[in-house]
Amino acid sequence: MPPEVTLQIELALRLVVAAALGAAIGLEREIHAHPAGMRTHLLVAEGSAIFTVLSIYGFVGVLGPAEGSAPDPTRIAAQIVSGIGFLGAGAILKSGTSIRGLTTAASLWASAAVGMGIGAGQYAVGAVGTAIVLFSLWPLNMLADRVRAAGRAPSVRLRLQLRGIDLLGSVTRELSSRRIETTGVATNRVGTGYEIELEVLVRSGADLADALQAIGRLPGVEILETSPPD
Repeated sequence: MPPEVTLQIELALRLVVAAALGAAIGLEREIHAHPAGMRTHLLVAEGSAIFTVLSIYGFVGVLGPAEGSAPDPTRIAAQIVSGIGFLGAGAILKSGTSIRGLTTAASLWASAAVGMGIGAGQYAVGAVGTAIVLFSLWPLNMLADRVRAAGRAPSVRLRLQLRGIDLLGSVTRELSSRRIETTGVATNRVGTGYEIELEVLVRSGADLADALQAIGRLPGVEILETSPPD
């Protein structure tokens, strides 16, 4: 078989492997309903592999020996690292103080690295890299969730009746001074007062009963209900 044909088969194989590994990473994101799934990760890995292959082989022999500097095989591939940042930024969503999509953006960035590795012919690097990425997205994430659940403070919902909304500050100060963190607030105007629902975390060493007594002594504040969150 001519060397040119052998090389083309090898390059085609690299593209197929890069697409398969990118899809494998994207499958985990697809299962968990993240915005960038199988197709996005496949395309990122595939595109990175194509750019890398073109960087290495696409311009060989374009310039003659007396026609300036030889093509730099790393020039196009180097732009993948910075260029993928724009796509990753699109996967990051911010809502209030909550930020989502950072892990998906990182998985897109890692998929680009996997595609570059396969495009350069480094099959072992691409395969091991994919395995590590999948481990971080699935088993490691499950372990992190268990650790967070084990150390998470119990959550309690408080329903209060306030004469004025300005009293909410006094309530939260009483809670925070006793190591009780307010994680959610919902307000509803009722007649001349306000009905407030607070979701709080009772940290280790905190005394919820003492906090409730202090809140109940505040003028214009009535505790209607204390219960676990829905």
